[in-house]
Amino acid sequence: MRRFDGYRVMITGAGRGIGEATARRLAAEGARVLVTDLDGDRAEKAAAGIREDAGVRGSGGTADALACDVADRTAVEAAVAHAVHRFGGLDVLVNNACRCSPDPPLFEDQTDENWHGDLDVTLGGAFRCARAALPHLAAAGGRGAIVGVGSVNGVQDFGNHAYSAAKAGLASLTRTLAGEAATRGVRVNLVAPGTVDTPNWAGRPDALERAAAAYPLGRVGRPEDIAAAVAFLASRDAAWITGVTLPVDGGILIANTSLRAALRGDPA
Repeated sequence: MRRFDGYRVMITGAGRGIGEATARRLAAEGARVLVTDLDGDRAEKAAAGIREDAGVRGSGGTADALACDVADRTAVEAAVAHAVHRFGGLDVLVNNACRCSPDPPLFEDQTDENWHGDLDVTLGGAFRCARAALPHLAAAGGRGAIVGVGSVNGVQDFGNHAYSAAKAGLASLTRTLAGEAATRGVRVNLVAPGTVDTPNWAGRPDALERAAAAYPLGRVGRPEDIAAAVAFLASRDAAWITGVTLPVDGGILIANTSLRAALRGDPA
């Protein structure tokens, strides 16, 4: 089943990880995708791989690439304009770009640069992209959709103060924008991933292995897990869903494995 035949899609932060997997998934179902990333070479490499796969499977989907800094209003508006010009319109925006700075040992040592930087890219970037894309999504004949990539960090404490605050802000923006955009035929939703094995974890397989033990489903996520949820919310299968945050988290938000282990008397 190809749910995105004829769809025009723009994805931010799509040069690797969740964004790249999402671009691949939507293109495999027929979409024409603009892969954007702060690193233009990385975006082009991802898009080239998608084009190569599309040629093999003959899905009708394909990909273009463009460097885009979501912290720059001019760059964002240029990227949206490029997608509209290249594809003849825009049906789906996936706000995936984010920034996550490590926390210092003490909260009072948090710098303004890290705080503002994480919020400006993660939350401000989604705002800028939605603002630029919304008029085009509203003209998409009822299939316009915005899907954001949030995090369980926006729901519960998993560290990273600025990143978590930005992801919580995305959940709020999803709700408020969904109410306004609904009158224009545009749905707005968010996925909230748990720990996902992306290049951000490169060189730390031991950390991922330890994290897996905390998840009720026994593993960390894969980029494809998140891409599947994004594809659902972007598609007409979710035509009567808007304003929601969908956890895609292996059950981490509904279970406390550490407390259960403590109550059983398991060794620390």
